[in-house]
Amino acid sequence: MTAYMYIVQCADGSYYVGSTRNVDARVHQHSVGLGAEYTRRRRPIELKFVAEFENVAEAFSMEKRVQGWSRAKRKASIDGAYDQLPGLSRRGFRPSTESGDG
Repeated sequence: MTAYMYIVQCADGSYYVGSTRNVDARVHQHSVGLGAEYTRRRRPIELKFVAEFENVAEAFSMEKRVQGWSRAKRKASIDGAYDQLPGLSRRGFRPSTESGDG
């Protein structure tokens, strides 16, 4: 059965990652305050990203993976900048620093 991993943006600018079999119904639940407690306190929400999977286990696995991602990596996914994802991984991310020393 098809399942989905989704990302919504909350009113405070934060992202919430979830998985479901029915994206429209789940987003509606979040929108009216019947979804997760996290989104209930941060409404309104806006659906930003959806990925389709063959089954619930795959969607849930991706949900857990994306929940561990940095905000920058989630934003790159939302923007479709998939080529940036490896460089934004926590292990590979190297923030630029200007030392001012010689």
